[in-house]
Amino acid sequence: MADIRSDFIGIRSPNPFWLASAPPTDKAYNVERAFRAGWGGVVWKTLGLDPHIVNVNGPRYGVVYGADRRVLGMNNIELITDRPLAVNLAEIKQVKRDWPDRAMVVSLMVPCDEESWRGILAEVEDTGADGVELNFGCPHGMSERGMGSAVGQVPDYIEMVTRWCKANTRMPVIVKLTPNITDIRYPARAAKKGGADAVSLINTVSSITSVDLDSFSPEPSIDGKGSHGGYCGPAVKPIALNMVAEIARDPDCAGLPISGIGGITTWRDAAEFMALGAGNVQVCTAAMTYGFRVVQEMAAGLEAWMAEKGHADLAAITGRAVPNVTDWQHLNLNFVTKARIDQEACIKCGRCFAACEDTSHQAIAIKPGRVFEVIDEECVACNLCVNVCPVENCITMERLAPGATDPRTGRTVPAEHGDWTTHPNNPGRVAAE
Repeated sequence: MADIRSDFIGIRSPNPFWLASAPPTDKAYNVERAFRAGWGGVVWKTLGLDPHIVNVNGPRYGVVYGADRRVLGMNNIELITDRPLAVNLAEIKQVKRDWPDRAMVVSLMVPCDEESWRGILAEVEDTGADGVELNFGCPHGMSERGMGSAVGQVPDYIEMVTRWCKANTRMPVIVKLTPNITDIRYPARAAKKGGADAVSLINTVSSITSVDLDSFSPEPSIDGKGSHGGYCGPAVKPIALNMVAEIARDPDCAGLPISGIGGITTWRDAAEFMALGAGNVQVCTAAMTYGFRVVQEMAAGLEAWMAEKGHADLAAITGRAVPNVTDWQHLNLNFVTKARIDQEACIKCGRCFAACEDTSHQAIAIKPGRVFEVIDEECVACNLCVNVCPVENCITMERLAPGATDPRTGRTVPAEHGDWTTHPNNPGRVAAE
């Protein structure tokens, strides 16, 4: 079998699946249940110095559902831990002592002065924790107090606080980044410049998930009022994957380890994050939706897939997709495909026709007997029909062989890897002229 043991910046765990800093890691009871279920590590829910943290006693979550009531996204307005710092520290020490083979990272958020960071780092270090994660991502509640994403949106602050922490602890320092920013590379570069051992991302996306149209209050509603919160879950996975890839392929972030977060629900999600450069992954919403035992499917699935594909260990897949991520202008415009409909698999629902006829390129015809056929002369290979078809693999994209004539353009398809720099749609050629 493949080896899925993880060594992330010197922090070892039996697998790469950590629970992210969130409600599931708020206390020893939860964390011990998680370890018994098989999680490789946890990032303890964010600790702070403010003794006046008070969470709402009403609804804390808003949810976006799919048609089958599957949770697609979750909005969270909960603040950092409201439990006493001394209680959290004692529990962290006890859990790490009882589970020495599991990763124990502690999330921290304190005011932007070095003395505050120095003090809490010393206390966390005394617990025997494996590392700390600086929470520069939380978009609600704490950001209004000058912490969380209020720091994470200012690269100079990220570098400054990271430098303080590296100067005041022996523990590895992970910087958790906010996605609520235009270009994720700038905060990542700042973290590296400050000496961070790694970055983790993404934290939650600032959001309002819905509005109650009877009370006209945003959800979750607290006595008729609502607030923006942090959005997470499967819906944010595409945003997270892109941001992870942006850092992984940025020359100024070269060598900076990444802990991937954002909508990871299955082993496949984890493998995709790792292929785009993440050294391990953190999970929250999936555990809150399905319980801690979901990790067993994740770990078993990842191990089985790696063994089937001949990947010996996690290093064999980490970053494998990064060289294939490029900017649009470097895409091969001589690569030509056409949609093909499997008539035996087709259930004649007509969704492909409606989508193409109304919103795309009128490249699907209806023949007698509700037979749908692709009009190659009109098909631009957008693959919208593939995406809306309810039958998996009923519609596929078939590549035209080199030397064939594209019925739509009349151009001969060049040989594989042929030079496309003279293609009339090549932006580089247009710019040069």
